[in-house]
Amino acid sequence: MALLMGGPSAEREVSLSSGRECAAALREEGFQVVTVDAGDDLPARLGEISPDVVFNALHGRWGEDGCVQGLLEWLRLPYTHSGVLSSALAMDKERTKAAYRNAGLPVVDSLLAERAEVEAAHVMAPPYVVKPYNEGSSVGIYIVQEGANRPPALAPEMPQTLMVEAYVPGRELTVSVLGDRALCVTEIVTEGWYDYAAKYTPGGSHHVCPAELPAEITEACRAYALKAHEVLGCRGVSRTDFRWDDSKGLAGLVLLETNTQPGMTPTSLVPEQAAAEGMSFGQLCRWMVEDASCER
Repeated sequence: MALLMGGPSAEREVSLSSGRECAAALREEGFQVVTVDAGDDLPARLGEISPDVVFNALHGRWGEDGCVQGLLEWLRLPYTHSGVLSSALAMDKERTKAAYRNAGLPVVDSLLAERAEVEAAHVMAPPYVVKPYNEGSSVGIYIVQEGANRPPALAPEMPQTLMVEAYVPGRELTVSVLGDRALCVTEIVTEGWYDYAAKYTPGGSHHVCPAELPAEITEACRAYALKAHEVLGCRGVSRTDFRWDDSKGLAGLVLLETNTQPGMTPTSLVPEQAAAEGMSFGQLCRWMVEDASCER
């Protein structure tokens, strides 16, 4: 087995952490694992290794957006997680929301705008969120508070096209899906915004798993996550994130995005949810390998 990790994206360090954890677990499960830091020589490296299956532990653009998936399809190598189309679709947050809307799933207003427009004036009434439309791990997120006099000053590395989304107050919830099964709901509790540091720094956030919610909200989250997985054409593991304004009941629950290759680090949510339902980390990784395919 070849396990892809690292790569050139903004989420390289997260991927390296995911890769190390998964490689160790898979070896304990009896698999022979060759780790590959995925770079320009990836086709040659895979040719040398000639794996029977590829475990994709990459995160972010190139590894999660359909590019590597296309390469693996061309090489006819079975691989974990979603295929080319669903990977590309889920990585594009605005197209993801269009797919949600078409399926009747609840979302908030958003639009795409050029960074010059975003920096020149409010393109949406505050409060709103500015972020790349095709990154994960809360990379490059700006929150413009209600009553803000001016738009955000963006970092130079922010892309030219950005997503501007109405800010949703309330609680941060998430649900993982394994194949055709939605796992439990986790509530993520932080001191502030659930940003990159809160996600990947030990102690940066507190997870309540399973979340203490009304039964109606728990079941809605699980049903919506499974529907999102199906609508986007996901395979294997996905994780869908929500915000819930508990002052509005079910009407306050909205989908934010679906991650087709969720983190598998010591602080990650999918392993935690799987464990809450009786599946060890090694069993989870084994399930993902056994689910691998090159048909989609």
